[in-house]
Amino acid sequence: MTRSETAGPAPLTGLSLLGAALAIGMSNFLVVLDTTIANVSIPTISGSLGVSVTQGTWVITAYAVAEAITVPLTGWLAKRFGAKRVFLVCYAAFGALSLLCGLASSFGLLVAGRVLLGLAGGPLMPLSLMLLIQVFPRDKAMLANVIWAMTTLIAPVLGPILGGIISDSAGWPWIFHLKVPLAALGVTVAWLMLRDMPDRREKAAIDFVGLGLLVVWVGAFQVMLDEGRNLDWFASAEIVALAVVAAVGFAAFLIWELTHDQPIVDLRIFRSRGFAAAAVTYTVGFGAFFASVVLLPLWLQQNMGYTATWAGYATGVMGLLAIGCAPIVGKILEKVDARAVIFTGLTGLGLLHVWRMGFTPDVTFLQMAAPTLLSGVFMVMFFIPVSGLAIASVEPHETANAAGLSNFMRTLGGAIATAVIQTGWSNAARIDQTELAGALVNGERVVGEMTASGMSRESAVISLTRIVEGQSLMLGALDMFAAIAVVFVAAGALIWVAPRPRGPIDTTGGH
Repeated sequence: MTRSETAGPAPLTGLSLLGAALAIGMSNFLVVLDTTIANVSIPTISGSLGVSVTQGTWVITAYAVAEAITVPLTGWLAKRFGAKRVFLVCYAAFGALSLLCGLASSFGLLVAGRVLLGLAGGPLMPLSLMLLIQVFPRDKAMLANVIWAMTTLIAPVLGPILGGIISDSAGWPWIFHLKVPLAALGVTVAWLMLRDMPDRREKAAIDFVGLGLLVVWVGAFQVMLDEGRNLDWFASAEIVALAVVAAVGFAAFLIWELTHDQPIVDLRIFRSRGFAAAAVTYTVGFGAFFASVVLLPLWLQQNMGYTATWAGYATGVMGLLAIGCAPIVGKILEKVDARAVIFTGLTGLGLLHVWRMGFTPDVTFLQMAAPTLLSGVFMVMFFIPVSGLAIASVEPHETANAAGLSNFMRTLGGAIATAVIQTGWSNAARIDQTELAGALVNGERVVGEMTASGMSRESAVISLTRIVEGQSLMLGALDMFAAIAVVFVAAGALIWVAPRPRGPIDTTGGH
């Protein structure tokens, strides 16, 4: 069986290859960018639309859960309608819906727009990887994977920087408007470069039951995560009900999809130990990474007094070394076991979070940014090989399904991390505040000294309370850095479950 029959159309060359690579890579960049570009802008968006910051996080999670629903459907969509056709339609829709999000006049409309944006953007991530692999010659398959990994890597790092600058200067709607011309240009170039490529389609029945169960369990699970902090988790009947629906829905989904003749999500791909280990490692590692990306800007703004712009700079410096290291890591992977590279990357990220545990309220920008800058090196060592290993572990005809499922798990991991890290930080800060207040035996004396200096007693008490709250937020953040470090190290251990690759990982699936 030839490559064109199994993995898709013949590769491109010259300027056509360059144009297609840039346009296809741009689609993944824009979709992943949307996962973090709004993070530092949540306080601004919330204030502008008259909702609390807690409610404002729905801007992030609504997009994430919608993505999580459509990403695993990529294999079925590509089979039923053709990978190229689905890619171009979703690409164009993503640009149009970005415009609508920026024009939203209420929080409800913005969240609805973000849901639709996630639905359109979900298939673009795995399809962009699959199409990049198809348009590149076989001997340059690793380069295709590096390009895709770099867009996945740089986008969430650049997101907080762009979000902060745009939010502080041009207004939050422009974090969505910015993507419109880029998407328009990208889809136009992609159409021109790919229009002569064949687009294989097959008959595929619609598994309505499987689709319905997927929407039910993913939706219920995400709402449970988002509302749990507000409703005191399982002390709330609503959260218990959502947990039951998610658990039952997930179990039913597994049973149905594993026994159905034409499942909408083919879970039998997990029979590959290499794919299963790489996908789980990708999920856990990305969850820890995304938790860090969410926590850092929130902590810097709420506790350290940073503006959204400077919080973005502080988070975004990790991309500086990442860009330069990507080609080097690609070369290393030609000679070194991919599992060892992934393990080193994840362990390094964990150790950098141990470094962050030594932060104090007096930490300077440079001191705080140093571990963030160095993390770029280890991020590349994780992101580039783990996605390639997942694809390389399956048969050629399973490439779309593998890309879709691994990205689904990664996306869901990021959504879970967003909810968990905020809840964990809030709980840790509350516990630390109680302990600090109990240990403050000289509180009255401090208040007395403040009033002696000219402050009213009420102002002195408020000032002391704010100091304690600030310290508790700081300690809570350090607790979360410790938890993230543990998760990174655990993810690094998971990759050794995968069998040793036979030589350099082959992302075309033709191993």
